Amino acid sequence: MKVVALISGGKDSCYNMMHCVAAGHQIVALANLRPAENQEGIDELDSYMYQTVGHQAINIYAEAMGLPLYRHTIKGTSVDIGRTYTKCEGDEVEDLYQLLKFVKDKENVDAVSVGAILSDYQRVRVENVCKRLALQPLAYLWRQDQETLLKGMISSNVQAIIIKVAAFGLDPDKHLGKTLDEMEPYLLELSKKYGGHICGEGGEYETFTLDCPLFKKKIVVDSSEVIVHSADAFAPVSYLRLTKLHLEDKVQSSGKILAGSCSCEIKQFEITKHDTSVEEQKENLCITWRSSQPAFETSSETLEYSGKSPKGYQWISGIRAYVNPKEGANVQESAKGVFSSLSAHLNSKGLEWADTILVHLYMKSMKDFDTINSVYMTAFDLCPPARVCVEAPLPEGVLFQMDCLQYQSDGMIGDVPSCEKQVMHVQSISHWAPANIGPYSQCIQVGDVLYCAGQIALVPCTMQLVSAGVGAEAAVSLSHVEKVLKAMSPHAELSHVLMANCYVTDSKYISVAQAEWQKKLREYKKAKGEDMRKDELPAHEILAVVVVPFLPRAASIEWHVIAVVDEPQQREKRVLMRSLESCQIKCEAVQSCATHTIAVAISLTMTSASPSTINLDRVLHNMVEMFKQVVEEMAGDGDTIPLGFRTFYRTDVVGMAALKAGLQRHLEEQMGKKSPAVVMVPVTDLPGMKIIHIACWLSP
Repeated sequence: MKVVALISGGKDSCYNMMHCVAAGHQIVALANLRPAENQEGIDELDSYMYQTVGHQAINIYAEAMGLPLYRHTIKGTSVDIGRTYTKCEGDEVEDLYQLLKFVKDKENVDAVSVGAILSDYQRVRVENVCKRLALQPLAYLWRQDQETLLKGMISSNVQAIIIKVAAFGLDPDKHLGKTLDEMEPYLLELSKKYGGHICGEGGEYETFTLDCPLFKKKIVVDSSEVIVHSADAFAPVSYLRLTKLHLEDKVQSSGKILAGSCSCEIKQFEITKHDTSVEEQKENLCITWRSSQPAFETSSETLEYSGKSPKGYQWISGIRAYVNPKEGANVQESAKGVFSSLSAHLNSKGLEWADTILVHLYMKSMKDFDTINSVYMTAFDLCPPARVCVEAPLPEGVLFQMDCLQYQSDGMIGDVPSCEKQVMHVQSISHWAPANIGPYSQCIQVGDVLYCAGQIALVPCTMQLVSAGVGAEAAVSLSHVEKVLKAMSPHAELSHVLMANCYVTDSKYISVAQAEWQKKLREYKKAKGEDMRKDELPAHEILAVVVVPFLPRAASIEWHVIAVVDEPQQREKRVLMRSLESCQIKCEAVQSCATHTIAVAISLTMTSASPSTINLDRVLHNMVEMFKQVVEEMAGDGDTIPLGFRTFYRTDVVGMAALKAGLQRHLEEQMGKKSPAVVMVPVTDLPGMKIIHIACWLSP
């Protein structure tokens, strides 16, 4: 891509340009925002967005690179300082918009290089501008370990000097003008002592780059003066004004810009051979239930709502788009009709699209994804919900089905303040985790609960699927989940997951996913001095692995998790088992004591090769009865509401109509107003001899 690089003169914007070039992009222009000319003597503005100290030297910086420089005067101020940003007249962000719009028109660029490392405030605003201009932000330094980053800059010959200090332990007389190489040991020491940011992300210091492999000439400082901004005894703020500079020729290197290529850190994963005897036993298994099942459903389904929890959660299911195969499918019109109807229905209930925090989108065929997604994105723009999207063997005539988790609060739930919703929607391409370029967020956090989007094994900096085999896909995609959790909450990790669904495209991959999950759990337990048997999958780590026909980008594995930031060792667990004729019902439940959130998994496993005489109604009655028992025992005071009864079922064994009707009837009979919304998800296979797996999420 043709790239314009946002530069401040500092090390981060420079190093990110090097990553852009290493990734195969072409830097064609530089862009910089500067203080107003009538503010004589002002080197740095009080800006949340821009580093302006050292702005006098930006022209010679561009000369050193031999690239055109576009500059714009900062006229606005920090008006909209919230977590999100929308176009706001008089805001300094609009100055960035004007600058990048001018550059795009002149240079026909496709992307913007951004040296952001940790600031969500800056990232959100740059991404807002880029979205409005149809530009792709490239932020390869995003959320990288800062000690590793600093070492990488130095080893990659980024020669930058400290031109501003503003933190305890940094002395203007000792440290201004020092190079990164000279300062590295001291910066590491300060970070260990006081917890500061090694790369200066907390405003501890600013830098100016004198040379790097991208420079055709190096910059030499002839003279400078120290300006004291604040003579604080503990943390004085001072900066260098670079008064005279010149360029010198340098020996050009013919080596790579960076020592490593642009790639995700992917190890050589060992794929263990797993016993497939159980899978082989299932090849000829086809169960016919004693129930009437139509060839396909033709009647339109009404929306189903779960009860609304005291904290404002509600699940909506039954959202379907139908097409008539005989008349030809107009996918876009069908999708528009569903979203238009749903929007009106939500409004009639006092709900909005903005209240949605998690969406499951099941497609009849991934070939229709682009068309359906183009309609989907008209509903969700700013702070979109997290999303899971997979192909499923839906009934004939069903284009797609969708269910939504809503969270709505007016600031108070009774006498208790409601939880604030936080959204992470990173759209910049980086080395961190896959960018969510589409209309969905990596994660939504409400209180202590994290609702993550589905993750596949994309190499973050290329957005291409990793090509190292299914074992690598399982590990890389699960690593993305870990990074998203950690970015959302510093204390969150996989051990905080309360519910996990793993979608795979082949029965042979079930054991691969399970093995990777167990491996991660063992690593966490080992780190805490605990032990876990090799074949143990604890009840409090509820994992459902299901087989579907196809995943986005032709991936083999996709992980989706919901986590609670609590103390996993303090969770309450409950396991119930019941044998019934030729089947076995197992109910596993875990409750987070900190949040009172409960996850329940119910599995129906066949124990006989000829179960055609099984009474479906009796089986479902017992399943619901066990579920109700667990909920009553764990909910205690009765303030927990079961939201979604997500039922994965094998299409070669049981039909949707009979199964859904039976579940709904028994749930209503036994649970009344606390009956959850029933979500039916057809799959091609489940682990072992399972034919049904139900994952239910209960919210206080």
